[in-house]
Amino acid sequence: MGIISTIIGGAVIGALARLIKPGSDPMGWILTILVGIGGAYVGSLIFPTSGFLKFIVAIVASVVLLFVYDAIFKKKT
Repeated sequence: MGIISTIIGGAVIGALARLIKPGSDPMGWILTILVGIGGAYVGSLIFPTSGFLKFIVAIVASVVLLFVYDAIFKKKT
């Protein structure tokens, strides 16, 4: 059950982060899940807490990861 809950949590956190971040994000659902999982992991390393605050920190960390993703993989036109 741990892997399934990680995937579902990553999908929720990644989707919320994509809704919060301005601009379009042309990425698929797999990358959205990976960004959500990465944000939850990075957020738990930076600010270890529990409860609702942990969820908020994971979303904020995912938004930061989306900005990093855009900076690295942005197409130069």
